[in-house]
Amino acid sequence: MASTLLLDQSGWDLALDVSGNIAVATEPYAQAQDAASSMRTFAGEVWYDRSRGVPYWEQILGHYPPVSLMRTYLEGAALLVPGIVKARAFFTGFADRRLTGQVQIQDASGQVSATGF
Repeated sequence: MASTLLLDQSGWDLALDVSGNIAVATEPYAQAQDAASSMRTFAGEVWYDRSRGVPYWEQILGHYPPVSLMRTYLEGAALLVPGIVKARAFFTGFADRRLTGQVQIQDASGQVSATGF
């Protein structure tokens, strides 16, 4: 079973558990959170693999891409997370130049999880 550091959804920063320790997320939520993190990654930002990330600077920010293109990039980024076999991005809002939504993922065992982005 995989785990990851739990991130607060409002600030996308580390969260604490009830004992004051850094909180840890476990599957299936851990994979959904990792998918959302992958979707937030700019192309070239991952120093050990420059091919990862969404081309925000090149094709999204400052441009008017079709929703279908943005969805394709985001779902593709989510699918890079090990164990995820399906990903679907849902957009819920665009305000103050900030896109919000939800990513729903499915792992190889068929388990489904979701988180906001």
